[in-house]
Amino acid sequence: MAEYRTGSIVKCQVTGIEKYGAFVNIDGIYSGLIHISEISNGFVKDINDFLQIGEIIYTQILDVDEENNRLKLSIKNINYKSNTKSKVKESRLGFLPLKNHLNTWISEKLSEINKNNQK
Repeated sequence: MAEYRTGSIVKCQVTGIEKYGAFVNIDGIYSGLIHISEISNGFVKDINDFLQIGEIIYTQILDVDEENNRLKLSIKNINYKSNTKSKVKESRLGFLPLKNHLNTWISEKLSEINKNNQK
């Protein structure tokens, strides 16, 4: 377990959530605990508001227990989300392109419905 050092950032998967913290798996071999006090600088009522089971996150190592292959971890002061979501860019045109095609689409669909009803 020498590859893991205090202060390092590691990628892991959330495997369990309890009232007192979240359990993670690192590299499929090592386990770690993110205590509820290491989730956020603010008050944490429900850990599920921050983490979900199966989620891949980044954590910072606080302590290494080499005898038991366990890590004490934190997400408090890092960007822990591994798949940051980007906002969809808004179009200045808004719904105008859809509005321009709407009458055509309605006409096409009505024609299709009328053909099916005549059969």
